[in-house]
Amino acid sequence: MLSVSNEVLLDAGAVSRCRRRVHLEHDPAMREVPLAPPDPAAQQRIADASAHRDAIVRRLMDATGPDAGWVKISRDLPAAERVQLTEEAFAAEARYIWGGLLPVDRAGHRRGGSELLVNTGSGYVPVLVVRHRITDRGSGAPTTVMTDLDPANRLPDAARKVRSQPRDQMRLAHLYRMLEALGKHEGHRAIGGVIGLDADVVVWHDLSAGTWPGGKSALTEYQSRFADRLAIASAAAEGEEALAEPSRVLECRRCPWWPTCEVVLTETRDVSLVVRGEDAMELRRAGVSTVDKLAALDPADEPPPMNWTGGTFADSIILARAWLADLTMVRKVDRVEVSRGDVEVDVDMESFGDSGAYLWGSLLTGADIGMEQGYRAFATWEPLPTADEARSFAEFWAWFSEVRERTLAAGLTFRAYCYNALAENRWLFGSAGRFGEYPGIPAKAEIASFVDSEEWVDLFRSVTDQFLCSQGKGLKVIAPVAGFAWRDPEAGGEASMRWYRDAVGMDGGIPDDVQRERLLRYNEDDVLATHALRNWMTDHAQTSVPYMNDL
Repeated sequence: MLSVSNEVLLDAGAVSRCRRRVHLEHDPAMREVPLAPPDPAAQQRIADASAHRDAIVRRLMDATGPDAGWVKISRDLPAAERVQLTEEAFAAEARYIWGGLLPVDRAGHRRGGSELLVNTGSGYVPVLVVRHRITDRGSGAPTTVMTDLDPANRLPDAARKVRSQPRDQMRLAHLYRMLEALGKHEGHRAIGGVIGLDADVVVWHDLSAGTWPGGKSALTEYQSRFADRLAIASAAAEGEEALAEPSRVLECRRCPWWPTCEVVLTETRDVSLVVRGEDAMELRRAGVSTVDKLAALDPADEPPPMNWTGGTFADSIILARAWLADLTMVRKVDRVEVSRGDVEVDVDMESFGDSGAYLWGSLLTGADIGMEQGYRAFATWEPLPTADEARSFAEFWAWFSEVRERTLAAGLTFRAYCYNALAENRWLFGSAGRFGEYPGIPAKAEIASFVDSEEWVDLFRSVTDQFLCSQGKGLKVIAPVAGFAWRDPEAGGEASMRWYRDAVGMDGGIPDDVQRERLLRYNEDDVLATHALRNWMTDHAQTSVPYMNDL
């Protein structure tokens, strides 16, 4: 029997959280362990989400009118007061409850609240307000317009398909179970809505539909995950043997418990330091629990039977050997090659979340074609989203097209480079789609013709195809191997988000010219980094990076 002090209550996030993190959060022995300092980028995301919620509730209340039956509960109130006000709103059968915090479900070990609870006449349905996109282009997504909060009005949307956001559905399932425990749920259907970043529709999820892998429903998946996390948390709270040991996963990058786990993983030389996620678990099941054991295997041998998902098993052995030798990179190929041109342009785009691309940076080098060489930036400093983004992109594309045309007219070869084309391609096509009526914006077919040509070179792909990287393949990891260093010690995507907010005065302040210059310098260094990496791959990688078969 759990004591009151060790009572286990899980929020909705627990079912999507790392299993080891759930253990640490409920282990009494860990309460005095110092956590990693708050991540400024994460704090900013929280602030942005709060501002987004505030904007949404104002729009909803304005659209439905003052007599629509709203109860608005401030998130700044103490938890007990929020719960009391939520219960009073239930008793009054309020039409809309904003900011409700549900009474703790002690029998079910659940706690949580919803941005919005909507009374449909036969019970309440939860509606989440999130700051990410919830649909893609396609068809069939069950939606209503954003101001229509009645799920009975939902219809298949011919222009949208539901974007995969498992955490949203897990949170809706959690809230459904809490409402069910209170007797406030809709008894004849398990449904919940989500309002996303674009805030133009509500996407309605049928939590009992078999839309998950294996034909499972969101509720079935939730129940399985919740039972697992509850067992982990309960064992931790009672000081029993841990049901979840540390393992390095993607979540570790932003987890406040990472310093604690890193010490353990490094001391035990855990295999997840080299092979992540499910593959690491598969190796442990096969008895390969450490980097040393993995490195001792023969790449030529057949791997043990397992469900392998990332790269090849032989590559994981080489990565383990590289890790033991403290090598960031090893060659997979006998000879390193990268496509080169007489005239070359390095491209790096800066975006602000899903709001748009505010900066296209370029570096022109190579043969003289009568255009000024060096770094050039095409930017808008109006806060995104803005139509001025169309102007800056059109100017970039006009300049870029002229470089290509002059190169070809001179009988020379042209190459353009980026690092991980997924990001640049997204906004190349996205800009063409969003601003197609603006003068100078290329058609999607023109973008596709370029992206699919040999002129567009993704150096990330070149690195992936020719090297094994024991510390990751991000540009900030790989370019230093080529001898490149960023001028700004804080250079990085997360930091640039903060600089951008100040640069455009996004939070009501005066636009900061110093931060604009900082962003331009950071972007210039990014294109200089790809330039340095390409030259290094051509001239030095062959002799400076060991070949994997020689390890």
